[in-house]
Amino acid sequence: MPKNKILVVDDEKSMREFLEIMLGRDGYEVETAESGSSAIEKIEKRFFDAVICDVKMPGIDGLGVLRKVKATWPDTAVIMITAYASTETAVEAMKQGALDYITKPFKVEEIRIVIKRALERRCLERQNKLLKKQLDGWDTHALIIGQSPPMQRIFGLIEKIADTPTNVLLTGESGTGKELVAKAIHHESTRRDDPFVTIHCGAIPENLIESELFGHIKGSFTGAIQNKIGLLEMANGGTVFLDEVGEIPLPMQVKLLRFIQERTFRRVGSTENLSVNVRIICATNKDLEEEIERGTFREDLYYRLNVIQIQLPPLRHRKDDIRPLAEHFVKKYAAALNRKIDRISDEALERLENYPYPGNVRELENILERAVALEGTSSIQAASLPSDLVHGIRREWHASGRGRDVLRLPDEGIHLEDLVEEIEKRMIRQALEKTHGVKKRAAELLHVSFRSFRYRLEKYAMNDREQRAAVGE
Repeated sequence: MPKNKILVVDDEKSMREFLEIMLGRDGYEVETAESGSSAIEKIEKRFFDAVICDVKMPGIDGLGVLRKVKATWPDTAVIMITAYASTETAVEAMKQGALDYITKPFKVEEIRIVIKRALERRCLERQNKLLKKQLDGWDTHALIIGQSPPMQRIFGLIEKIADTPTNVLLTGESGTGKELVAKAIHHESTRRDDPFVTIHCGAIPENLIESELFGHIKGSFTGAIQNKIGLLEMANGGTVFLDEVGEIPLPMQVKLLRFIQERTFRRVGSTENLSVNVRIICATNKDLEEEIERGTFREDLYYRLNVIQIQLPPLRHRKDDIRPLAEHFVKKYAAALNRKIDRISDEALERLENYPYPGNVRELENILERAVALEGTSSIQAASLPSDLVHGIRREWHASGRGRDVLRLPDEGIHLEDLVEEIEKRMIRQALEKTHGVKKRAAELLHVSFRSFRYRLEKYAMNDREQRAAVGE
């Protein structure tokens, strides 16, 4: 693991040298500064995991350094030390973001404990931020529900590879649960207590993806108003999940390849090489070998990522899992929507089991959420399912795994307006899914104006919660 970087700021040479030697022996990478202005110069150039700073110094004092640290690197832990302790100074330092406050003279073991505690707290706060970003509507229990032979084989493979550092490439159609498999690999590994960071490569603008991955220095480009730690650095010790890796632009593929080979990188605008210890898991619903032939994906990067490949089966190839998955989702949304629904009728279950699910498990979840919201009895009835399930509309599937609707008029007829409405809503959900909820891009995919797209969202009363459900958030 890379060493934690600590900056010691004190106008007393003996104190600087003492802390530098002690912390160096404890395995930290240490730099020192003899004044507040010198410390600020160092802080502007590089990131420190912790700053230990004297309060009373000529010129820029410790509180001035503290303010600069928090403005430049909000995640840095700051510990204040002084020979002139006062309650007012301590309170002010804590208000401005210091994690701890120590009075000189102090025992060696005391400063060790304080530093260790501050770094652990900083790590915990960072992980909490990541967890908030990663929380979404996908229940990890949905992955455990997999009694079909294809899923059992995947569970066995997860156990075999979890504790290896090997890169993994997850392939399969959209909605098959690639992110859930990535999370399962992470949680089965020794990295489980460290961050799991998801990066949606297709949702990040091309001009920002390098900054998102590697971070940037203030002023390195228009809009870089402060220093930023990249997602790779935030995942240090844990796992990085690159979703839709096939969407990474070619220039960025070169930099990603270099990082994978050397495990070092530079923030945008910086000349400092940084190293992190992360495991990389990628996912794609594209055929990357075809993309290589087209010249849109680098062959050398493909072989670096594709050390172990796991192909996730579409839901239509694991029909044994439809019933337990459907029962799980009914239970989940009945509780969420406060509905007394505890079963699925035989007719509704038959419809569900005979449907081909172009959107896979994600589509099944959306279908059951809708059914629970509409159902007026204690069990899900066929009438609460979407029109193409209710009216027996079939879908033909080809070897490529892609299907096309074949609309046939049943003998009993159909409700045309309901059917058109259902198809339109499905296309809206799929567009939101493909663009990760970016409405303007979704409208472009459907070749409608943004105004028209917003009108349709309002027409079908697709509130924010439903829109998030459409993209699996």
